[in-house]
Amino acid sequence: MTGRLCAIGLAVVVACLNGPVLARESLGIYAGWGAFRDPVIPRCYAIAMAEPNAAAREYQPFAAIGTWPRRGARGQVHFRLSRRLAQGAQVTLSLGGQRFVLAAGEGDAWGRDEKDNAAIVAAMRSAPRMTVTARDRQGKRFVNAWALSGAASAMDAALIGCAKLQ
Repeated sequence: MTGRLCAIGLAVVVACLNGPVLARESLGIYAGWGAFRDPVIPRCYAIAMAEPNAAAREYQPFAAIGTWPRRGARGQVHFRLSRRLAQGAQVTLSLGGQRFVLAAGEGDAWGRDEKDNAAIVAAMRSAPRMTVTARDRQGKRFVNAWALSGAASAMDAALIGCAKLQ
């Protein structure tokens, strides 16, 4: 994706997140990843849209790594998936030769605990790509994928951005 298309895509994803859009401050765009600060909540996050594909979508998929300084939460992994999940569907993240089973609901997935979040964030720093695989409500398997170029820089920018909000 070109830099301009990436920036437009990230702006669309940010507009879809909860809360007033005007409260968010851009901390930078790093390849396909953006970093943002929302001082009203306060929170900071690195975010990227999933790679485009021809498969049907119910949602615009994205991956986000969030920090909430007042809650003491760092490196919280969140995936918005492209389809609603089958009830009880297993959602699997693959990156850097590792697999993680994610907690899931409706069209979202998260690291199951702090240990998984930390391992996922660490793997994202060195892997070139990550994929999430699941089954939708019709029982069809689907995959969302993200290039990880720029992810480490965006995560670092988000951490630094939230250091000022504590």
